[in-house]
Amino acid sequence: MSLQADFEQAVADSKSLPERPDNMTLLKMYALYKQGSLGDAQGERPGMTDFINRAKWDAWNGLKGQSQDSAMQAYLDLFNDLKAQ
Repeated sequence: MSLQADFEQAVADSKSLPERPDNMTLLKMYALYKQGSLGDAQGERPGMTDFINRAKWDAWNGLKGQSQDSAMQAYLDLFNDLKAQ
């Protein structure tokens, strides 16, 4: 399978991990997913009172400049590590 197909399968399978990852790991997965899917962060940074979306956007923006292929591979590596636990 291609990297794109493996990535899409991992995203679908991530909803059925044996154990729910901690919040920081979920944030990292979200950022890698967005970077792998869309590239660099888009839109404006959410306001200070929107804590969750602001944290998500900041995590995604922290990957600025990382290639989509690199982010997809990092997502796959993280997913496989979580699946093996």
